[in-house]
Amino acid sequence: MRKWLRNVRKSKNFTQEKVAAQASLSRAFYTQIEQGTRNPSFDAASNIARVLGFNPSAFFIQDISEPFVIAMGNSDIIIAHVDKELRYTWIFNPHPDFNSNLVLSKTDIELSDNHGTRKLMELKKSVIETGKKIKKKISFPLSDGNHSYFVFAEPLVDVNGIIIGCVTASMDISELMLES
Repeated sequence: MRKWLRNVRKSKNFTQEKVAAQASLSRAFYTQIEQGTRNPSFDAASNIARVLGFNPSAFFIQDISEPFVIAMGNSDIIIAHVDKELRYTWIFNPHPDFNSNLVLSKTDIELSDNHGTRKLMELKKSVIETGKKIKKKISFPLSDGNHSYFVFAEPLVDVNGIIIGCVTASMDISELMLES
């Protein structure tokens, strides 16, 4: 079952029938996609993603990313995309406090309201409004203590060059700060 897909759909208060209709799919086919018994074509995935507001790569990331996952999976780097409303559309390698399937369609403050998440949202908003890259150190209180991240953020653009959100790469530098 694609619980993440069901969670995104429910967070938007959509029924399977509504998603299927807006994505130009039969309800039965959409239900099979959500249950994980069928895989969508790229076009179907794109239509579903457009309706629910996330990146269609979420359907395929496990299939096409093995080298990436091996290289980055045990690193202290988090990569994420948000839309213009600062809602996550894709995330890779989040801190263990956050389940990547439950993060989609939520903002940082909806996940954990603290000084760090508010700073992160300000950074993303500035990137989207100005169209400029930003680098900044931000600290967050997490279950295993305070963590400092060096956050690289830049506009996320569509094929026409229009800003549709923000992409971030955040490196946990907590251990490096302890050494200095």
